[in-house]
Amino acid sequence: MNKFWAILFLLIPILGCATFIVAPSYNIWLPVDISQHGHVIDDLFMMILWLTGAVFIATEFVLFWFMWRYDGQSNTDPAKFVHGRHTLEVVWTILPAAVMLFIAIYQMNAWASSKMDPPDMPPTAEVTGRQFEWRLRYPGPDGVLHTSDDIHGVNDLHLPVGEEILLVIKSKDVLHSLFLPNMRVKQDIVPGMKQHVWFKSNESGKYDIVCAELCGWGHYKMKGQVTFEPRSEYEAWLADQYAQQTATTDPSDEDE
Repeated sequence: MNKFWAILFLLIPILGCATFIVAPSYNIWLPVDISQHGHVIDDLFMMILWLTGAVFIATEFVLFWFMWRYDGQSNTDPAKFVHGRHTLEVVWTILPAAVMLFIAIYQMNAWASSKMDPPDMPPTAEVTGRQFEWRLRYPGPDGVLHTSDDIHGVNDLHLPVGEEILLVIKSKDVLHSLFLPNMRVKQDIVPGMKQHVWFKSNESGKYDIVCAELCGWGHYKMKGQVTFEPRSEYEAWLADQYAQQTATTDPSDEDE
């Protein structure tokens, strides 16, 4: 019976590796990356996956070998008890520390490009998380946010393709997390803080916006859509939104 469990444990790394191999063929791997900076995030993810995967496979094979070699029903060797070894303790403390240091150094470029080096430009738009929707605000004809001609929207974000984008992100109530899977952008939004995210899309199309932080009973439906389109189409869309807004409301009455 113990050998049965040994084989079962051996199947875990085999089936796990097979899953990762076939997943891209069935379109159940990472969403397509359309961003200029996303490859840095993906490279970091894959490096950590290979590193932890190698440790996982090695651990499972060692576990299999011990269960097979020292099967209680067939093994006649007497049990040997080993007390603590100082050298062993030092080794398995230093090795994980070295690995963590390597990861910390390896990820510095990814952290800097996505968290520390915002482009020197005015914000393209403002995104405010609110239970349970994304409120959007664009500069109006004057090109400045938080003036009377701002353009407002909900859950339908439009941005120019092939251009650097800078978004101001805020929360109206609780902790949210702006997640653009295809842009490899995810940033927790803390109430009371004005934060920024930046990216550049290489492809046109419509993609998901989701909240990646449990924010209440309606968290599951806090979804939006981002459309990347050529500059001419983007400006035409903004003009149309502004015309609709000014035809029905006085922009000075909008809630700041």
